[in-house]
Amino acid sequence: MKLNIALLPGDGIGPEVTAQAVKCLQAVEEAFGHSFTFTQAAVGAVAMEKGGDPLPEETLEICKNSDAILFGAIGDPKYDNDPDAKTRPEQGLLRLRQELGLFGNIRPVKAFPTILDKSPLKKNIIAKADFVIYRELTGGIYFGEKKLNEAGTIASDICEYSEKEISRIAHLAFKAAKVRRNKLTLVDKANVLETSRLWRRVVRKIGESYPEVELDFMFVDNAAMQLILNPGIFDVILTENLFGDILSDAGSVIGGSIGLLPSASVGEKHAMFEPIHGSFPQAKGKNIANPIASILSAAMMMEHFGLKEETQAIVNAIYQSMKQNIVTPDLNAKGKYGTDHVGEYIANNIVDADDHLSMNKENIGLGKSTII
Repeated sequence: MKLNIALLPGDGIGPEVTAQAVKCLQAVEEAFGHSFTFTQAAVGAVAMEKGGDPLPEETLEICKNSDAILFGAIGDPKYDNDPDAKTRPEQGLLRLRQELGLFGNIRPVKAFPTILDKSPLKKNIIAKADFVIYRELTGGIYFGEKKLNEAGTIASDICEYSEKEISRIAHLAFKAAKVRRNKLTLVDKANVLETSRLWRRVVRKIGESYPEVELDFMFVDNAAMQLILNPGIFDVILTENLFGDILSDAGSVIGGSIGLLPSASVGEKHAMFEPIHGSFPQAKGKNIANPIASILSAAMMMEHFGLKEETQAIVNAIYQSMKQNIVTPDLNAKGKYGTDHVGEYIANNIVDADDHLSMNKENIGLGKSTII
């Protein structure tokens, strides 16, 4: 298969972790006879330093003309610490999602059995965790009208959703539940928010078309608590933009590091793959960032194109690195391995999936699950 991949490393540790994901994709090329072409482009603070725009038109065009996008991370303390900044790096990512119509963000969560002790949660709790979050990505409070009065003392952010926006992500989530364990939980705040009540009405109606899927509802505050206390009750979680952002970060506690969680952002024509972690500027250039989330995001890209053996080969190689304790400091504070070494080890262990099926029979998938 030939794929043109837009490579957007972004800010902070983004370039370091995406470099390791590229190594692994190149290993897949070699092992399976594919041809991947990478075209790098600037986004975020890096792009702003060059021309002031967090999403240059050139970058957007490269993404539109690519088969898929591999994204790193975005954000810089220079802008985080300036409340008066009119343009911020994150605006580049929000606009990219909107321009490409990436309305569905898919974030699977499951723990590697070899690193259960890395999590602050009890092993018996973590072992039961196997769920995927379907987060609506282009609506809600992040994209609503924003106001600030002249005195700078009153601000507002409008949360707005349409039936169409809710419907398209809901159908994706129900289809995912059908190939998993036939359970979908809508997370909202319908006791307070009118937008949440619209979500409930639309999702309940769509649920009638999926009679085999058990549909339940949960307020977001309770969901946040259950995610930590009893994650095994979830199969597919469907939720809006803000709630999905928060819950998926909370889900990183299950695996023991936010550096383990991949994601896919999909639309009707385009797809982007990225780790859920931020730019982690404190770690920039120190060779300590965990590349596994970025590498698993590359695996999700392979699964997206139906390359199941290639996907499995990446997952197995990651499993092997954890089994041998070749991990970054976030998973082993006493270890000696850095970002580059871990990425190199995983890339070198990407072989035909059949050779290592005995290690791990889990598939990473947009509608299934992923090992983290």
